[in-house]
Amino acid sequence: MVRAVVQRVTTASVRVDGSVVGEIDAGFLVLLGVARGDDEADAVWLANKVANLRVFSDEEDRMNLSLIDKGLAALVVSQFTLLGDCRKGRRPSFVQAAEPCVASDLYDFFCVALEKAGVGQVEKGIFRAHMEVSLLNDGPVTLIVESPARHDG
Repeated sequence: MVRAVVQRVTTASVRVDGSVVGEIDAGFLVLLGVARGDDEADAVWLANKVANLRVFSDEEDRMNLSLIDKGLAALVVSQFTLLGDCRKGRRPSFVQAAEPCVASDLYDFFCVALEKAGVGQVEKGIFRAHMEVSLLNDGPVTLIVESPARHDG
């Protein structure tokens, strides 16, 4: 399953080699991990879920509006370490993470799927780069979202 950590932010940016490569004001910072066996259907499902999560305040200060409802942006950063298994030993195992060429394609596909779902501005980090991510978490609101485990038989 594609795994995402979704943080509601007032601002977020990502730098590579000291230069800003992606930046948003209010919206979501999405840390995205792609697992072995994930496919485009997983990415579309997750993009629609993220785009429509109702965690932004309405006029009564209830978490009742989505990214799309508010016309906000998303900054998507690839993060294979979300697939790290720390149950044994002291060093995480990343055997569940997809191969880089597959993960890169699905990461790009997810970003396009977010746009197709109605998110007007989708910014990105650089896949496989060492990135410095800055954010101001709003709330804080942080959620873990995973596509359904359709591949488990």
